[in-house]
Amino acid sequence: MENLFTNLHNDLKPLAERMRPTGLDDFVGQRHILGEGKLLRRLIRAKKVPSCIFYGPPGTGKTTLARIIAETTGGRFVMLNAISSGVADVKAVIEEAKKTFEMFGKKTYLLLDECHRWSKAQSDSLLAVLESGQIVLIGSTTESPNYSMTRAIVSRCTLFEFRKVDAEDIKKALLRAIGAENGLKAFHIQIDDEALTYFATACAGDVRSALNGLEIAALTTDPDKDGVRAITKEVAAECLQKKALSLNEDVFYHILSAFCKSLRGSDATAALYYANRLIEAGCEPQLLARRTIVHASEDCCSAKALNTACNALFALNNLGMPEGNIVLTQAIIEVCEAPKTNRVIKAMEMAIDDARNHPDDAVPDYLKNHTPASKNYKYPHDYGGYVEQQYLPNSLKDRNYFK
Repeated sequence: MENLFTNLHNDLKPLAERMRPTGLDDFVGQRHILGEGKLLRRLIRAKKVPSCIFYGPPGTGKTTLARIIAETTGGRFVMLNAISSGVADVKAVIEEAKKTFEMFGKKTYLLLDECHRWSKAQSDSLLAVLESGQIVLIGSTTESPNYSMTRAIVSRCTLFEFRKVDAEDIKKALLRAIGAENGLKAFHIQIDDEALTYFATACAGDVRSALNGLEIAALTTDPDKDGVRAITKEVAAECLQKKALSLNEDVFYHILSAFCKSLRGSDATAALYYANRLIEAGCEPQLLARRTIVHASEDCCSAKALNTACNALFALNNLGMPEGNIVLTQAIIEVCEAPKTNRVIKAMEMAIDDARNHPDDAVPDYLKNHTPASKNYKYPHDYGGYVEQQYLPNSLKDRNYFK
């Protein structure tokens, strides 16, 4: 709620907060749920947004969109943080929501940040009022709600997954901030395309991180004699505290391709050379760990290699560099030395093809849940652990994906 001091203290707010979009037209990213004709946009336009949970990486617009929904639908907006709020806070919101609904016919939109941190007691205190429609819950979390939240809450909400914002959308947000009166217009910023691209890509899809870096660059760059502050790629790298990639885009992807093909080709020496060449050029080592995980399944079908590769990503995220590179090196060697087979990817492709071309084929009666024919199901443990039995529909009974 605005007050006498709102505008007075506006300049003290971080740039990311000042540039928070207030309408869908300024919102960037999440086209898969907000694009023309997509479900969430249709719900917002119809002012029929149900209780929902937004989950995904930080800085992707979850809180911002919740505010936009409350404004667009004419509702009352209340925000709680699951870490600092208790049952008493929830009850106070419920009471105020009931009064608002009875007196003005307005729903209360409750944005619950870090909603996966709510206890069962806190969640249960909200169930009845969610069903009455007086409160619309919009949960915001970086965790998957299916395993981090109580089933009772999840079953009453529509889930929307937020994805990392792509570089072109982040560029739009940065340029908007540079030219906005409540942004950085007064700083007379001149930013070259390399720096803009660096901010947009090095932030890993986090708009807030990109805007924070841009603000630091504006505040710490001295103006020239004409009052212009020139922001270069080197300045951008310093302000984001990440090494600027010293390769152009084409060369970067050529080396990354060589790394992947060396993994597949069982050449550990070449794979390690290309991996460290990328790291020295400023590439995030986590990207290499993720590619190693993929190849452990795609090219090896090895549980040991997959386990080592997954642990490498875990180690990188918890140890950092340079120690994390030891585990990454171990994973690369493990994937290179593992016997090669692409039977996992072949099996997946065949299964997807059949699933798309035979979506309605009947399940054998004895495999169905609680039917008279269920008694004909052969329980493998009654036969020593295995018994010959048809599991596929009749139309696919001779298929074998995993030879």
